[in-house]
Amino acid sequence: MIKRVLLTLSLAASVCGAQAATIEDVISPTSFVLASAGTRNVATFDGKPVFYCGLKAFTTWATPLVGQSVGSNPDAGITVSVDARDVSLERLLVSKGWLQPAVLDDEAQAAITEGRGGWACASAAAPFELMHTSVDPKVLAGIALNESGLNGRAWPWTLNVAGQGLFFRTRTDAFRAIQSLISAGRSDFDVGLMQINWRYHAQRFASPWDALRPSTNIRVAEAILNENYSKTHSVAKAIAWYHSANPAPGQAYLARFARHLNQIQAGL
Repeated sequence: MIKRVLLTLSLAASVCGAQAATIEDVISPTSFVLASAGTRNVATFDGKPVFYCGLKAFTTWATPLVGQSVGSNPDAGITVSVDARDVSLERLLVSKGWLQPAVLDDEAQAAITEGRGGWACASAAAPFELMHTSVDPKVLAGIALNESGLNGRAWPWTLNVAGQGLFFRTRTDAFRAIQSLISAGRSDFDVGLMQINWRYHAQRFASPWDALRPSTNIRVAEAILNENYSKTHSVAKAIAWYHSANPAPGQAYLARFARHLNQIQAGL
């Protein structure tokens, strides 16, 4: 961390000088070569490269960054200009889905679950492998595909209102829809990646915005599944009861889950 701070400060000094620093080469999502006044430095970022789509996919995306001037400040670190405003290069890599930060904040969770950048080629279980706490991530992924599946991916910004599935482009769009429902006195809807029912489980969330956060939505789903298992002592029943304790719909739900789980295990 000290090394990164020193690099940031040295870049800030060079940017304030006569010749700004520029991106000379892109090695990986965690390593950029910066050039300024005849000197070259390697800027490194914490986290892991997201290479599910391969290095070529990343370098194709990153090529327009080569030659771009960079700035630096203590809060944002190394910055680049995007749409005429300076943004953190590290945060740009996270939001575009090429860098997995050590802490999966909201932007990282959105990139992972939306399948941005390198996450587009990750398995359906990948988000759950990163965010689960107590339940097998493949089980969670199979349930999520039952609940919010869209084009082979569990979509985080999903609502189901009285049986009608609604898929939103962004978390903000889904949040506004929830606000409208609550303002209208409605509670007959399911929320998020794991489709948690608002009427029965709203108290498990800090707010509707919190309910949409993938990691929180997964955590609540795990709590419900663990409670079901404690009551039934059966993994199959715990999953079936996640949808309904009524045998007929519960068994149909379990059958769909089994198909999704087989696909996940086969890597499809």
